[in-house]
Amino acid sequence: MSAEDPPAPTPGPERVIRVLMVDDDALVRAGLSMMLAGAPDVRVVGEAADGAEVPAAVDAHRPDVVLMDIRMPRVDGLAATERLRARQDAPEVIVLTTFDADEHVLRALRAGAAGFLLKDTPPAEIVRAIRLVAAGEAMLSPGVTRRLISHIGAGGADDRRERARARLAPLADREREVAVALARGHSNAEIARDLHMSVATVKAHVSRLLVKLDLNNRVQIALLAHDAGLTD
Repeated sequence: MSAEDPPAPTPGPERVIRVLMVDDDALVRAGLSMMLAGAPDVRVVGEAADGAEVPAAVDAHRPDVVLMDIRMPRVDGLAATERLRARQDAPEVIVLTTFDADEHVLRALRAGAAGFLLKDTPPAEIVRAIRLVAAGEAMLSPGVTRRLISHIGAGGADDRRERARARLAPLADREREVAVALARGHSNAEIARDLHMSVATVKAHVSRLLVKLDLNNRVQIALLAHDAGLTD
């Protein structure tokens, strides 16, 4: 995340964001729990040590957000994210990683993760990211998205661009404008201001984009718009 990211919404006192932590390192889980304990609107409701434990843990704890380690011994975070995001009413997923230009990160985002965090991210930024994705916003800055795609997505770029453009072809002009704004990392409020519409209308456009494109979050819309070259 960077200075170009939108400010994270702060939920009111009546809203507590429920978080499930998935990491095979007990020390990492303990450290994250300590970090999040200071946020009055965030509560760690459960833990899992492997991706294989995620379905049962989600059923038991009903989290709003899952912090998902990528590398785990039995079922890794990529497979766990893909399976989880295929479920109805799936929680948002933020993947945890050591390297920010990693092919696994891009695969997780394409599978439906709402963003990623480096494991050495400061506590305040972790809380900010959790609040963002719980509110339905993206947490990837445009610079991070471009770097991921340029560093990792070079192979088959032409084919990927053509496929992305074909998927976006049926969009109305206004929907395409919203998709480009999402790819540029804009929040709903920023899109509403720039495109002269209400925030409620922006949300309606995003919902229609998800249905039309058969995607499950705004990060996937942003990646598709980047793949199509709409932000070049």
